[in-house]
Amino acid sequence: MYLKLARGNVRRSLRDYSVYFATLALAACLLYSFIASGDYLTALDLTPEQRGIYGSMGGVLEGFSVFVVVVFIFLVAYANRFIVRRRKREFGMYALLGMERHGVACVLALEGGIVGAAALAAGILAGVVLSPAFGLIAAFVFDAPWRLLPVFSTDAAVWTVGSFAAITALGSAACVRDVVRRPLIELMSAERAPERMRFASKRGARVQLALAVPLLAVVWGSCVVQPMYFVAFIIPMGFAAFGATMLVMRAGAWQMGERARRRPERYWDGLRPFTVRQTEARISSTSAALACVCVLIAAAVCMICAGFAFSVGMRAPGAVVENASTLAPIGYIGIFYGAAFLVTAAAILALQQLSGAADARHAYETLRELGCDRELARDSLRQQVRLSFAAPLGCALVHDVFGLILVAFLALVLGSGSFALVVAGTLAFTLALMGAYYRITCRACERLLL
Repeated sequence: MYLKLARGNVRRSLRDYSVYFATLALAACLLYSFIASGDYLTALDLTPEQRGIYGSMGGVLEGFSVFVVVVFIFLVAYANRFIVRRRKREFGMYALLGMERHGVACVLALEGGIVGAAALAAGILAGVVLSPAFGLIAAFVFDAPWRLLPVFSTDAAVWTVGSFAAITALGSAACVRDVVRRPLIELMSAERAPERMRFASKRGARVQLALAVPLLAVVWGSCVVQPMYFVAFIIPMGFAAFGATMLVMRAGAWQMGERARRRPERYWDGLRPFTVRQTEARISSTSAALACVCVLIAAAVCMICAGFAFSVGMRAPGAVVENASTLAPIGYIGIFYGAAFLVTAAAILALQQLSGAADARHAYETLRELGCDRELARDSLRQQVRLSFAAPLGCALVHDVFGLILVAFLALVLGSGSFALVVAGTLAFTLALMGAYYRITCRACERLLL
């Protein structure tokens, strides 16, 4: 019975699960392609020396992929939160009709397993179909000859299946725990729960900024003054940047609302009070997710720039390292990590906006009942999504000003060339990707609310 109910729920909730399915399939595709990169390269026409270097890269990539798995665990957990928040009332109805908590957990776990298995198959298939494109990127980075040749890697497929099973199991466990531990009244009234401001006072904003300033001073100062110190303690520095960004987001959300209210003639124009209140509450309540997105984007830009600088840039005549191919594996890992982080950040941001839109459905229904024009509601929604995208992206670019100083220093020491061109191309790609996700998210939120 549970399996039949789970299959029916998946078919009935295709719109909700389409976002979830795409997120899982993308994670599986990137994970498979990352491990299969060595097979892409060895399938090309390489010299014996190149085969020795690239053949030994498989173990290195497999070791580094563990960190990618950890990142994808957080991505899947966040995607599961989106599903749960959309369907809390449905789970409450199950409990109200007499289904035990273990039955609700079983249905939810089976739904996650069905969607996860389908996404895994689609992701590996996409990785195989796109293998010539991934091979082209690898060949460009390693300066190897390329030819159109689809490649299937058995080792990469086995590793992806095992890793993906762990990812979906942990994600489903967190999802089940979130539903089971909540009382029935909270599940039934989840759609009417408003966003709450955190530390919504002038004193609270000042305290948060006072805590953020020394953290940012340590992170940014070490990048400029002591770059090797930053590299040695890069993980604690990342957590410090995350904490400082979260505090700045919360304080900035409160200050944005206060500044808007200081101009009554503009504040009471159209749906501006509604837009300001929704935006400041959403940014404040989701500051941790937005800070995570900010740090991921900042790290992705720096890693992609470093990857190209330590691979393609090392072919310049003034490079210190004579055999540039020896640094190519490190460069390729940086590029792939950066791409995975960037896509993960965009997916988290899109899911966060869709989750917020699901929670705001009652508010938009009230606006419609009051006779609000649809165009005004759409403009308000787009402004909210735009600010939620612009806040972490703007903070990430500020972080990158200092992070790229560190990367530029390392590139200068190694004699890498064309660094300015690499930075410009990476920033253009980042802005284009975030713009595409912004448009997709706006349309999805409009379908959901309007």
